[in-house]
Amino acid sequence: MLNTDPNLAVPDDFYAALLRAHEGLDADETHALNARLILILANHIGDLATLEEALALARGKVVEGDATTS
Repeated sequence: MLNTDPNLAVPDDFYAALLRAHEGLDADETHALNARLILILANHIGDLATLEEALALARGKVVEGDATTS
């Protein structure tokens, strides 16, 4: 089951690190970085059902126009 409760000790620090990782990249490079990051984290999770739940949640938020998570 996907954990959608806040789970980062310092979420702002992760967000800042994510922004730093994208510094200086063009649009294609930033999309490639995001794709690699998703695949790395998906491999870490390793459970297809959890990943499918995350995809559905993310897709629902995009379709509904809400960029936040539960």
